[in-house]
Amino acid sequence: MISKELKNNRFPNLDKYAQKHVDVEQAIKRYIKPGDRIFIDSGCSEPIDLTSKLIELGPQLSDVEMIHFISLSDLDYYKTAGGNDDSFRHNVFFISENLRDAVKRGFADYTPMLLSDIPGFFERGQMHLKTALIQVSPPDQFGFCSYGINVDIAKPIAEVAEFVVAEINPKMPRTLGDSFIHMNDIDAYILSDHDIIEFKYDPPDESIKKIAKYVASLIEDESTIQMGIGKIPNALAIELEDKKDLGVHSEVFSDGIVDLVEKGVITCKKKTIHKGKIICSFVMGSRRLYDFVDNNPFVEFHPVNYCNDPFIISRNKKQVAINAALTIDLTGQINADSLGHLFYSGIGGQVDFVRGANRSEDGKPIAVLPSTATLKDGSVVSRIVPHLQPGSGVVITRGDIHYVVTEWGIAYLFGKSIRERVLQMINIAHPDFREELLDQAKKVKYVYADQKLPLSISGRLSLYPDKYETTFQMKDRKIIKIRPIKPTDERMLQGLYYSLSDQDKYMRFFSRDRKFPHKFVQPLTNIDYQTDMILIGESLQEGEQKIVASAAFFKTNKPSTVELAIVVKKDFRRTGIATFLLNYLVIIARELNYKFFTGSILLENKAMLHFLNNSGYTMKSKSVEYGEVLFTLDISK
Repeated sequence: MISKELKNNRFPNLDKYAQKHVDVEQAIKRYIKPGDRIFIDSGCSEPIDLTSKLIELGPQLSDVEMIHFISLSDLDYYKTAGGNDDSFRHNVFFISENLRDAVKRGFADYTPMLLSDIPGFFERGQMHLKTALIQVSPPDQFGFCSYGINVDIAKPIAEVAEFVVAEINPKMPRTLGDSFIHMNDIDAYILSDHDIIEFKYDPPDESIKKIAKYVASLIEDESTIQMGIGKIPNALAIELEDKKDLGVHSEVFSDGIVDLVEKGVITCKKKTIHKGKIICSFVMGSRRLYDFVDNNPFVEFHPVNYCNDPFIISRNKKQVAINAALTIDLTGQINADSLGHLFYSGIGGQVDFVRGANRSEDGKPIAVLPSTATLKDGSVVSRIVPHLQPGSGVVITRGDIHYVVTEWGIAYLFGKSIRERVLQMINIAHPDFREELLDQAKKVKYVYADQKLPLSISGRLSLYPDKYETTFQMKDRKIIKIRPIKPTDERMLQGLYYSLSDQDKYMRFFSRDRKFPHKFVQPLTNIDYQTDMILIGESLQEGEQKIVASAAFFKTNKPSTVELAIVVKKDFRRTGIATFLLNYLVIIARELNYKFFTGSILLENKAMLHFLNNSGYTMKSKSVEYGEVLFTLDISK
């Protein structure tokens, strides 16, 4: 209970609205009757004093339907969802931990809906609301209270409810933007002084840190980012510290964004809409976060029917959407709200931001998930699956998916065939499950019947060595990505070979009409990285990723000697990329204890002979047979 002294000291603008002041029991009994449908403010803004009294008076308020979007308090809602006919009935748009068991047991309802669609659903009267219970900041001198850290669906729902009962709390931040309600629109209020709910993430484990690094590699300077709820998006902040002029347009953010603002990473200067502003609809985090958004003109809060509108989102150039998935099948269907028939969370704003980022100029929708999950019995299962478990909801369709990131790498699925998608997804699955996933894909004819995975000389799966990924900057400052080849590169490698002129094919393969079918190319993309290496130079050409150069060595019957092969597209010759690739191959070969490169070159291939003679490595021996130069290059020093 707030004393008169506290009221007078801390609520100076309430005098003219004194007639609306009620005690907490009056607030519940007067504005909530049996059979009503009510809304309870979201997330960390839950009006704790009002909801505690609501639960206490539950036996007097039978058949009241309680609408939620994210409930984070530790109140015992379960006893108001106990299953008998006279209890409250909870209806949630996003299933939080404290109501998950009630939904599982059938004592509470889940309504799946895109977050951006929820306000319109109420505004059109498709779900009539009697009373909205909200928590707001004290009014300013003009009578406006701020919805604080949760504007989301709270503001539009309160605007259509018959009655609005507010818990006015001086500890609620006064956030700016489209985030205010006037005291004239509040029917009754109570005064509170409790702490605002804080939300903390567990420290990230190593797999989540790896995922964050991969995601950060996809985010360019001057991008505008959205990060959904979860450990992975929150862990990303530390990996973005070397970025420049990032912006934020996100339904929610947490403490990591504050760190990036303070370090000058997030400036919002390059945004194409709401330049110079962070745009959000709610926040979840610590008191430090709440102090940061309090009366801060750098941050604007908006209801989700604006913040999450895909059209509005798409107006941000380089909009990046980062959202967590529960499971993803090999074709790219994302389940993010259920574990089989068990509803676990909700759709939220994922679809809104995936579609908004998809339509954004240079936008990137990114799905993130650890490759495995540990069940209650201790068993480990793959979260990349041959097909979604019966009952699992497809939140993001095959047609919407772009990037998928696990701790094992990045898969890009947009515009890819089912066969290409399967190989991409297997490539980022946990190695313990890749053979099984490939076998399942073969059974349904998703891939070639002879499709293989890269195996080491010992017969174990040969893991992709991402430590060798780097870049090469050409004279025109264009960046070429240099990396080891993957099983998913088969079509691109064919593209490189078929792009060669007949003369180039003759010089490289000793045949002008050489063909490069699957049976020839597959072994080159499924190498044992412990004995062989193919480095490729990858570049965006005419809107499509293509291999523009490759340099390789392959084991021979001599332990210290490997065979060398280099191919560069005509347009990329004399750029220095061949020299770069050769020198990089030497570094890798030395790590594998090789001392010599060997090979054969047509005598008429003067360019390659000149290149090797001027490479800086000694041509230890050289002979000519049948028009071919057999060479050995000493790379030992």
